[in-house]
Amino acid sequence: MQTILYATDYSKNSVAALLYANSLCYKLNAKLLVLHVFDHPMSLATKVSLAYLKKEQELFEVHKMKLEAFCYEHLKDKPIVTNRQVIAIENRSSTDGILEAIVSLDPDMVVVGTKGGSALKELLLGSTATGLIKKAPCTVLTVPENTTLVPLHTLVYATDFEDADIFAIQQLVKIAEPFEASIKIVHITTKDEYEEDRQVAWLQKMLEQKVDYKPMDFERILSENILEALHTYIERSDVSILGMLERDDGSLIRKLMHKDLVIAMESYLTIPLMCFKVGGL
Repeated sequence: MQTILYATDYSKNSVAALLYANSLCYKLNAKLLVLHVFDHPMSLATKVSLAYLKKEQELFEVHKMKLEAFCYEHLKDKPIVTNRQVIAIENRSSTDGILEAIVSLDPDMVVVGTKGGSALKELLLGSTATGLIKKAPCTVLTVPENTTLVPLHTLVYATDFEDADIFAIQQLVKIAEPFEASIKIVHITTKDEYEEDRQVAWLQKMLEQKVDYKPMDFERILSENILEALHTYIERSDVSILGMLERDDGSLIRKLMHKDLVIAMESYLTIPLMCFKVGGL
């Protein structure tokens, strides 16, 4: 992993995400791009004048200085990432602006904050995080506002037996290895079926062949409530990050985001969520 893009609106809920982005870049020796998308509205009646263009350029410089100040305030006592760059771009939509930056800068991961302790609720309501998870071609890490930065020790990957799981887990290993973190691969099912035993065996065999990482184990959990079972497992295992595969149809995250689970999500996710995209693997 060579480049991580972190996007901020200068708000409190984006601070934890900055700390995670900085920590990952430091451990992975990656470049940190710190981005802010601002809107400089111009009515249809406004002519593009030299004065307007000058004002626009001033805003670029102002936001770059604000980004530097924001980083200094929150990272002054943190490990120093020597390869850090601040970037300000203009776009009426924060999501579109970040996606535009992803296309031009080609990061391996984008990191954003989420409000409060319910990242999945915010995803349901439609947010910048939602747009990025749906559209970004790279891995997306969403970090809840109240998350405390700790050294990564246990990364959980929730599998639904997709072929792309192998490649997503390979990416997860690249993150886990510098931290000497363990990886737990979990499948939660509502049915105790022989076919799923075969799928677990298949995934284990494929990983043994393609992933050389020893601190990794599997667990299959039988439960009628996928969300509750995953929540319990995360709390019991003291998980640092939850990883999932996101695709256009049938992914586990789609099941978790079913409308019937909205109330349960209210107090559910208080740890970072890392979404791997099929198209970006």
